[in-house]
Amino acid sequence: MATAERSDLVRFSDRLKHGRALAEDVWSIYNVANLPADCINLGQGYMNFAPPEWVTNAAKEALGTVAANHYSHPKGRMRLRQALKKVYDPQLERDLDVEKEILVTSGANEGQYAVFTAFLEPGDEVIMFEPFFDQYLASVTFNGGIPIYVPLHPPVNATGRFSSDEWKINPEELRSAITPRTKMIIVNTPHNPVGKVFTRAELEVIAALAKEHNLLVMSDEVYDTLVFDGKEHVRIATLPGMWERTVTVGSAGKSFAATGWRVGWLFGPEYIMRPTLAATTRIVFCSNSPLQEATAVGLEQVQERKFFETQTAQYAERRDVLTKCFDSLGLPYTDPEGSYFILLDISRVSFPDDYPFPESVLGRGRDFKACWFIAIEIGVSSIPFYCIEHANIGEVYARFAFCKDLDTLRHAAKRLEKLKEYIV
Repeated sequence: MATAERSDLVRFSDRLKHGRALAEDVWSIYNVANLPADCINLGQGYMNFAPPEWVTNAAKEALGTVAANHYSHPKGRMRLRQALKKVYDPQLERDLDVEKEILVTSGANEGQYAVFTAFLEPGDEVIMFEPFFDQYLASVTFNGGIPIYVPLHPPVNATGRFSSDEWKINPEELRSAITPRTKMIIVNTPHNPVGKVFTRAELEVIAALAKEHNLLVMSDEVYDTLVFDGKEHVRIATLPGMWERTVTVGSAGKSFAATGWRVGWLFGPEYIMRPTLAATTRIVFCSNSPLQEATAVGLEQVQERKFFETQTAQYAERRDVLTKCFDSLGLPYTDPEGSYFILLDISRVSFPDDYPFPESVLGRGRDFKACWFIAIEIGVSSIPFYCIEHANIGEVYARFAFCKDLDTLRHAAKRLEKLKEYIV
């Protein structure tokens, strides 16, 4: 006679609970598998177009060599580190040392995880601005850290189109969040999901507090090549006294529309890079060799091809498709200065109280329900975004990604016109 399988013999780690790793997240709920087959996915931030052909050709060529099919140095392939130096020396205002100050990682997320592994002790506090990229939470808590949330405040009573620059931190709230256990501040600029590009003055406030309290700054700048309308992207590592306490994070996935390549990088002083290298060596040992080579080729040629300038103009055109649609709907929305996300105020979207929401959505905030309703009834998916202590901010907005081809965005905009029927 068959016996029931035991599934609770060995208890899993509490860190999975604290990091909400086992909870059904927005990516699972609003996954294409759970939505109608013809639903247009503007929720997830991946592209539906290929990287530039000259970069993918470089990947094919790398696969045809012997060396690129084997382990790379845990620091990253030398050709890529040299290409990163060429592009980022002027941006970071430094003569970067390819041996000591540049580290290639398996995507930006793994690089950040390695920094947390290298520097967090149990009980150390890490400040993050809400709303935030949800991977931060698990990466911090898995490494013994305690997340501390400081809100980005949207403008009060906003109407129509308003700039992402109008989302503000309160310096006194930030100061009051710092305790003797604070170890690090995460800064994400350009910001996901707000699209905010932090100003020099805002970064100077953060920098002053970091220096006063001897804190590290994790500057997540993966959208650094997607800044619009002439906005200045200031790197906090270039501010006085900040290079020595900042790790700057970048991503080939965002820079070359290659999110599946999982190639990222870190810049920072040797005392940060050395223990982070030790951590990443034990986490993944090394990163994907042929795609590092392809990324190197991409970076070597971006200046002569004016690739980033061209790509930014293309993304601005994509952004305009959605902003014109949202203008016609008459709903407030954030016009992003950077990244490829727009936050739409969905507080006036009405749906029946007895609408047949799935169990995964019931019991959650109104934003979860509105996003599900829009996906099912309009045929365009978006996602609610991550706030914990300041959920009242997040519940008003849905995030729409415009990292899609123009035809897809135009089709989505046409469908979204139907949303007028449900606006009160």
